[in-house]
Amino acid sequence: MESFSSYHNGGQNREQDYQKLAQTIGTSIQKISQNVSSMQRMINQIGTHQDSRELRKQLHSIQHYTQQLVKDTNGYIKDLSTAPMAPTQSEQRQRRMQRERLQDEFTSTLNMFQAAQRSAAQKEKEQVNKAKAQVYGDMFSGGFKRDQQLIELQDSSSARQQQMQLQEEQDLEALQEQEQAIRQLESDINDVNQVFKELGALVHDQGEIVDSIEASVERTENYVSEGAQQLRQANTYKNKIRKKKLILAIIAAVILAVIIIIIIWKTS
Repeated sequence: MESFSSYHNGGQNREQDYQKLAQTIGTSIQKISQNVSSMQRMINQIGTHQDSRELRKQLHSIQHYTQQLVKDTNGYIKDLSTAPMAPTQSEQRQRRMQRERLQDEFTSTLNMFQAAQRSAAQKEKEQVNKAKAQVYGDMFSGGFKRDQQLIELQDSSSARQQQMQLQEEQDLEALQEQEQAIRQLESDINDVNQVFKELGALVHDQGEIVDSIEASVERTENYVSEGAQQLRQANTYKNKIRKKKLILAIIAAVILAVIIIIIIWKTS
């Protein structure tokens, strides 16, 4: 899985790395969706005249590849959620919206993938049960026929018996392969369930973090608002003091002028 460790190394290209990682997730989700469509076409062919051993192998191969792609994408989304916060609130909101969109798309694609997995498992189980009934039925009836053939045609029945035994062994081997593939598919379905749990926990944690950030921003805005109000009050008090000083100065000047006038009038 590709590494995006520059988030935690204080690199100068964090925003570029973030967008690159987001693009990788988007591409992976698109690829998963395309693979699910291919899987569904193959699943629809199971049990029809188009069904074959090669078809099952192709279905198992693309399912296994998509399973690994799901795990990688889940890891990418975790990396995206642990990236350092953007420097501005506007960028933080944009990243949160982008991250939530990718998580929603991934969840939707996971649902489709798991539905395809379950459909494939169900269809393959049905075909295995039919094949078992046919193989074991043929083995039982084949044994009785071989006994008759041994009595009637010893040489030719011996060759035919070997051919029938070889065919039975091949059928049993194919059944074992199909049963093993079904067990692997069921294990993969459980792994996808685990991815769902991790994704749900991640979304829940992010919700709490977002609430905490929004609360901090709200408190900061309140502090700024209170600080501005206090500044306005301080300016008001300062202006009132200036006015009082000016009035007192005027009164003192008037009194002084009156005293001077009185002194001049008496001396004259």
